[in-house]
Amino acid sequence: MNLEKILAISGKPGLYVLKVQTRTGFVAESLTDGKKITVNLKSNVSLLSEISVYTYEGEKPLKEVMDAIAAKENNGAAISHKEDNATLAAYFKEILPTYDEERVYASDIKKILNWYNTLQAKGLVVEETPVEEVVEAAVVEEAAAEKPKKAKKVTE
Repeated sequence: MNLEKILAISGKPGLYVLKVQTRTGFVAESLTDGKKITVNLKSNVSLLSEISVYTYEGEKPLKEVMDAIAAKENNGAAISHKEDNATLAAYFKEILPTYDEERVYASDIKKILNWYNTLQAKGLVVEETPVEEVVEAAVVEEAAAEKPKKAKKVTE
């Protein structure tokens, strides 16, 4: 799952995809309805790739948390963010057993599950091929392309 260009904009519901950067801000497209909006530089905008969740060991990037949800749900939808707080906390404890229960609020869990389900509904929850496998495949293709051709035997 790639969260590099996915945005949460304060005061705006849902998630947005960064489309074009402008001199005074940027243009973003809503994942919910596809409408494009202009956002100025004074707006409070968060890239999902920069968000972390507090754990007892430190902070865990949101991408890893969402990958854990995807693994638990086989890339399917997670439970609804509208469930009661106890159900959400128990579910989140399964996903991230070490999350800091004093600093991660029910509203944070609801937001993460809502974001995950939004991304999943748009088909953006997919398994990424590890970089090592991509590099290995490229090396194999390159070696196959450079394979020397057999010299023909010349008869006199």
